[in-house]
Amino acid sequence: MNTIPATIDLNPSGGDPEASVIWMHGLGADGNDFVPIVERFKSLESKVRFVFPHAPVRSITVNGGMRMRAWYDIVGLNISYKEDSEGIKDSARLIELLIKREQELGIASNQIVLAGFSQGGAMALHAGLRYPEPLAGIIALSSYLALPDTFVKERDLANQNTPIFMAHGLFDTVVPIMLDQMSKEQLEDLGYQIDWFTYPMAHTVVPEEIDDIYHFLERIIK
Repeated sequence: MNTIPATIDLNPSGGDPEASVIWMHGLGADGNDFVPIVERFKSLESKVRFVFPHAPVRSITVNGGMRMRAWYDIVGLNISYKEDSEGIKDSARLIELLIKREQELGIASNQIVLAGFSQGGAMALHAGLRYPEPLAGIIALSSYLALPDTFVKERDLANQNTPIFMAHGLFDTVVPIMLDQMSKEQLEDLGYQIDWFTYPMAHTVVPEEIDDIYHFLERIIK
């Protein structure tokens, strides 16, 4: 996969953006899924472009082989079982192309945030912590660290000190919070600084979470 994915690009402040947020959707959704959040972020002092890419369409094993937009395949209800390493790595290359596109548009890597929900959050962590240039931050919502066994070998220290926002619902039955907590602990043991939040919700996003993301973005975007 060497073709940059289609995206929805929004710049709510107008003018030339000074920073970019690349936001990956979850399984079965598309780039439109999180477009409404931009309305909540209009008051950011910096001019920010929001980029919402569409994941490739692929067959999903756990859904009976149904084809849908997804960053990688899910084999069973236990999402960490027999992970689709090839699909994850292919999508990481697509995200790298998106980062490079923003750089070509004049946005420095340390002004680019990777964000995502569920599968998209897993991809934000996977691609962001392996990227060879420092990023502004990583936001992973209701997700987890994919391919944890190879992380130490594959990570890039360029993002060792990158701010990371991780959040999860206490009643999430799709991505169990325990899986995300294990990911958080693995990262913390390696010295990463995590802003960790939990909310009384299922596998979704709530207004309080959006407010916390806003404050995180306000802090990390120079």
